[in-house]
Amino acid sequence: MQRPSILFINRVYPPMRGATGRLLRDLARAFAREGWRVTVVTCGDKSTQERDGAIRVIRVKGTQKPKSALGYLWALLKLSLAALKQPSNHIVVSMTDPPLSILAGQFIARRKKSRHIHWCQDMYPDLLPVLGTHLPNGLMHMLKRKTQNALAACDRIIVIGRCMGRILSNEGHDPRLITFIPNWPDLELVNPALAKGTNKPSAPPHIYSKSYSKPPEQQIKSSPRFRVLYAGNLGLAHPIDTIIDAAAILQKDEPNIEFVFVGEGKGHDELAKRRSQKQLDNIRLMPYQPNAHLSDIMQSGDLHLISMHEDAAGLLVPCKLYSAYAAGRPCIFVGPSACETAKSIEDFEAGHVLPQGDPKALAAAISSYLHSSDQWFNAQKGAMKAAQTYMPKQSIEAWVKRAWTVIEPDLGPAP
Repeated sequence: MQRPSILFINRVYPPMRGATGRLLRDLARAFAREGWRVTVVTCGDKSTQERDGAIRVIRVKGTQKPKSALGYLWALLKLSLAALKQPSNHIVVSMTDPPLSILAGQFIARRKKSRHIHWCQDMYPDLLPVLGTHLPNGLMHMLKRKTQNALAACDRIIVIGRCMGRILSNEGHDPRLITFIPNWPDLELVNPALAKGTNKPSAPPHIYSKSYSKPPEQQIKSSPRFRVLYAGNLGLAHPIDTIIDAAAILQKDEPNIEFVFVGEGKGHDELAKRRSQKQLDNIRLMPYQPNAHLSDIMQSGDLHLISMHEDAAGLLVPCKLYSAYAAGRPCIFVGPSACETAKSIEDFEAGHVLPQGDPKALAAAISSYLHSSDQWFNAQKGAMKAAQTYMPKQSIEAWVKRAWTVIEPDLGPAP
């Protein structure tokens, strides 16, 4: 049998930071282990060709975070040209960073006579207004039409949320070509004992007052304060107003509660400014943490927090949820109720779902987890059950299986 080949296009790939890059590396390595010839076209500090084990990585020069829509468009153009220079592959996989990469993926697949899979991490161009990019109506309609045509031509669409699949089906796309495969947590977070539900602490973590000798950068708690953890991006799609107002309420009413935000970028800079303006001593900011410290950071949170713009329902799925599950922690989601994140938390009874704009409800929910061990344990049990469902192995195996079905008409069934 001819060796199958697959080419991925995405702006980020480790060591460049970004959730989609981390997911892509996990998946690309799995394909390589299965004997596929794997190529990744991505950005880096300079144009280069390198190897990540058996994976061939083609980098074009690009910044960690483009400063404008034009910067993303320029990155997409360079990635597309680099992909066109590669030998033909059985499958071309487009992702959603840069936005509208599906258009490039469809063009490349057609030119190379390849099959095309779109890995839909975000729904563009619909998400652009939520992110603050407001295009003229004519341009928006043109991009929507071209995106719909590209989606209709795909051999398979992988969505990371059931809400995304419903939107695509309602727009007229063949449901048989749409597959829901959820994202997964960092491999460093996966604890086999926790995922099996056998690693059960005897009390919520904040009760322990053990003194740790590890350096501060490892961010392990050395005090018994109840920690509300937010790890990841802050921005227009992840608003902070409700969280800040809830923190202001709790600073007065619950001095034993602290909010810890881990990450970098404009959103975290804005948070630091707002914290200073409101003199919120119960908010701590920590920089991006290396993978070696990731498990300690995530398990240091007694309660995990996720924020999502109400208008982003069905357009994205925050990866933070799966990290909270992997850490075995209850989660409060502040955002729309009709989306994958809310549905998952409710299905597993792993926390609370609250709307944006109600800081009193958020403060009350956080306080209830501090004062009710029964509530904390019940939600933790749900998180641990969810961890068994959202394991990397299941999603990655499903991905490889779907890829084989796409090329089966060309190469025959998987060995």
